[in-house]
This record gives sequence, C-alpha cells and structure tokens, in this order.
Amino acid sequence: QVQLVESGGGLVEPGGSLRLSCAASGFTLDYYSIGWFRQAPGKEREEVSCFSHNDNSTFYADSVKGRFTFSRDNAKNMVYLQMDFLKPEDTAVYYCGADLHGLGVYSSWGQGTQVFVSS
Repeated sequence: QVQLVESGGGLVEPGGSLRLSCAASGFTLDYYSIGWFRQAPGKEREEVSCFSHNDNSTFYADSVKGRFTFSRDNAKNMVYLQMDFLKPEDTAVYYCGADLHGLGVYSSWGQGTQVFVSS
C-alpha cells in the first residue's frame, strides 16, 4: 500500500527555518518522481520543489529558490525540504507528492503538514 507521511511543520518566525520530512512506503523512491507542494488558504496547490526521475533534475519554484533545499535519502525512503529564511507568504499546508505512473502527474499524496510563518 502506497503511503506518504509528512512531518516537521509548525509555527516559526519570519527568517526562521524548518525541515520537513516525508516518509514513503509501498514503493521505492529510486524509480519515481517525488516532491513538495503547498496550498495556502484560498489558493490552488502549487509545486514547490520536485525531483524528476525522468531527467534527474530538481525543480524549485522561483519564490523559494535560494531559500529551500530538496533532498532525498533513498536508503531510508525519505525526502526532505529544508526551508530557510522563511517568509509569511510561505504559510501553507505542505504536501509530499509522488508520480507513480511516470506520466508527469503527481497523483499520490500525503496528508500534509501545516507551516505557519508569523511573528
């Protein structure tokens, strides 16, 4: 059974840092594209940072470039998102998503973890 479980969210002041984790089970990370998305209140879910299995590249949204870092530990079947210099506009529910069909569509999701950036 495919499962993605996020953790690491919380309340942080502007300029602070958080590290999100996503534990994957039921499939092996090595063979699939996987990444982080977020959804703020009243907004659509947006792609934050994803690793593409197709070309071994890592995508970062312009709004997080230079501040967020995607990483993965295939041995542990885990992916991470290090978030530094957080801003209030980073406030959102962060989701881990996987493309398990190789079609460029992320269709497997975790339950999300809330990140709240405020002073």
